[in-house]
Amino acid sequence: MAASGDEVDDEEYEALAYQQRLKAALHFTVGRICENTGKETGLQFSRQFIAALTETTFKQCESFATDLELFAKHAKRSQVNCDDVLLLSRKSSALATHMEENSKELIKAHEEEKANKKQKKAKNSKISNADSVVEIDEEN
Repeated sequence: MAASGDEVDDEEYEALAYQQRLKAALHFTVGRICENTGKETGLQFSRQFIAALTETTFKQCESFATDLELFAKHAKRSQVNCDDVLLLSRKSSALATHMEENSKELIKAHEEEKANKKQKKAKNSKISNADSVVEIDEEN
């Protein structure tokens, strides 16, 4: 059964409203970054510049999202993972190096977390096994 015209309009309206909220949040963040940078460097940024930078950033993020989806799909996965992000950053050597370092740190932290969970699980299992042991005193 095909969707009615009202349902499609509602979906388009929701998508547009969501996009506008994202842009508003991005605009606020870009404005704050420009404000902080301006304080540090003594520069002033016009509202038009901030708006143009916000729009450029939003378009770049859309492009990144599309690329990440395509990388994952090409690898026959339904989820984007760290390898996709590293592939995306390949065009900027400084960014790629930074992303690789962060990736290695995250992998190391994840492995340590897994090891800690295994230790806790083993410890808890030993404690529960010790609690389940019942000692019987025999009187002679």
